[in-house]
Amino acid sequence: MATITKRFNRDGELIGWQAKIRRQGYPSQSKTFDRKADAEAWARGIEGDMDRAVFVDRRPAEQMTLGDAIRHYLDSVAPTHKGGNIEAVRLGRFQREEPSLCAYALANLQTHHIEDYRDRRLESIAPGSLCREINLLHAVLESVRRRVGLIDNPVSHVRRPKVADEREVRLSPDEEGRLLTALDATRNPWIKPFVIVALETAMRRGELLSLRWEYVDLVQQTAHLPDTKNGKGRTVPLSSRAVKTLQELPRSIGGHVFPVSLDSLKHAWTRARDRADLHHFHLHDLRHEATSRLAERGWNILELAAVTGHQDLQMLKRYTNLRATDLAKKMG
Repeated sequence: MATITKRFNRDGELIGWQAKIRRQGYPSQSKTFDRKADAEAWARGIEGDMDRAVFVDRRPAEQMTLGDAIRHYLDSVAPTHKGGNIEAVRLGRFQREEPSLCAYALANLQTHHIEDYRDRRLESIAPGSLCREINLLHAVLESVRRRVGLIDNPVSHVRRPKVADEREVRLSPDEEGRLLTALDATRNPWIKPFVIVALETAMRRGELLSLRWEYVDLVQQTAHLPDTKNGKGRTVPLSSRAVKTLQELPRSIGGHVFPVSLDSLKHAWTRARDRADLHHFHLHDLRHEATSRLAERGWNILELAAVTGHQDLQMLKRYTNLRATDLAKKMG
C-alpha cells in the first residue's frame, strides 16, 4: 500500500504531497505532486502495474534528456558506423538548433514534438534529407530505450514525408567537357582524376577516398575494395581510361590513391561545378551517370550489380536511367 505524506517548506507551508511505494521485488518509487488526488492516482497506477507484472521503472527515462541520448549515441554508437562522421554532423546541427527539444526528458518526449520538428524542418530541406534525420533520431532513442526503460519509441509513429528522389539527371558529352575544363583550374591535383575515375567505375565517394594503392592492379585493371558500405568487399574493373588516369597520378606517402579530405573534395567540386554552369549536378550523380553508361553498353543487371556493389536490384534500377534515344536505336 502506498504511503502519502505532506511536504512542507522551511517556513512550514504545505508545498505538495509525496507518494511512496515499497514492494518486495521492485525498486522503491516516490514522486511529489501539488495535489493529494494526483499523488493517489499515480500510486494506484504504479501499484496496478506491479500487480499485473508489467511495471517499468520510468525514473531513468525521466532523468535522461534527448540531449543526453544524443551525446551517448555520438560517444558510443556513431564511431562504430561507417557513416558515423555524417551522423555526427547531423546530430551536432540538431543539438545547436533544437535546444528545446534536446531538453525534453525521454519520458516526456511525445510523437507530436517530433512531428512539429518535421513540419518546421520541411520548410528548409528536402523530404529525403528530413527522412534521414528522423531515422537517425529513431536510432538515437533505440540505442538507449532498453537501458532507460522507455516502453515506446515516440519517433516510430512519426509519419515520414513522401520522398520522390529518383533523379533523371544525366551528363552529356558537352557538359562533361565543360566540367573537366573547370576542374583544370582546381589547385588540388587529385580532384579531376577523382571525377574521371568515378565516371569510369561507378564507385561511391567514400570508396574512392578510402582506396589504397596496395589494392590497385593496373596490369589486371582492377581495384579491390575490402570494406564497402554494405560490409562486403568487391573488386571493381577499371576501364582503359581509368587505368591511364591512375598511372599519371602522383603517389602519396600515406598510400591512399586520392589523399584528400571529404571537405576539400566537396568544396573543390562545388566550385568547379558552378564554374561549368552545372549547378544541378551533384557529386553523387557521378555514380548514377557511370552506372547508366555501363547499362547503355549492354551490361545486364547482374553485371552492373557486381561492379556497383548494389545488393538491392530495385535500388540499382533507380541509378540506371537509360536515354530513350539510345534505346530507340536498339528497336531498329
